[in-house]
Amino acid sequence: MSNDPTRASLLVRLRDPRDADAWARFVRIYSPLVFHFARRSGLQDADAADVTQDVLQSVHRRIEQFEYDPQKGAFRGWLRTVARARVADWIGLRRRQPVGAGGTEMAIALSEHAGPEEEAAWERDYRKAIFDAAIEKVRPEFQPATFSAFWETAVEGRPVAETADRLGLSSGAIYIARSRITARLRDVIAAWEREESDA
Repeated sequence: MSNDPTRASLLVRLRDPRDADAWARFVRIYSPLVFHFARRSGLQDADAADVTQDVLQSVHRRIEQFEYDPQKGAFRGWLRTVARARVADWIGLRRRQPVGAGGTEMAIALSEHAGPEEEAAWERDYRKAIFDAAIEKVRPEFQPATFSAFWETAVEGRPVAETADRLGLSSGAIYIARSRITARLRDVIAAWEREESDA
């Protein structure tokens, strides 16, 4: 069961500009998603960061009008459409300005042709972003040694026995730490995903 204090949909909560917790989580999860999308579309880091800010501002302005329609897809699909439009706008702006050598034509081609690869990359980036945000949320709930036991063995893939010796824990304690933290992460991520789809 999730320990989140509210059951309200994140998207509904975003409609309240005073809900700082909802906006902080939204930015933490979706900023990297949009940034990586812009980079894959051929933008440099600084331009991708600008596009990310544009997309977040656009969501802030347009979240009131977003209506979930299962026929049209989920919020992430809508966000990807907004991101694609902003990238295309940015590339179009750059196209009208003198630019140095380097992949502008390729970036334009990538931004105009969304396909299964784009969708798979978007979903992969989303999974990483939501995992990173969940890690940030649950880390303070556990003792540092417990969290290190989980991180080193479950994420970094270090051997349990080696980690147990280094941290001064039993192998059983390592397995318990992994199980508890993995379960907590699953709960947090499932709750967040339910919130997204409960709009």
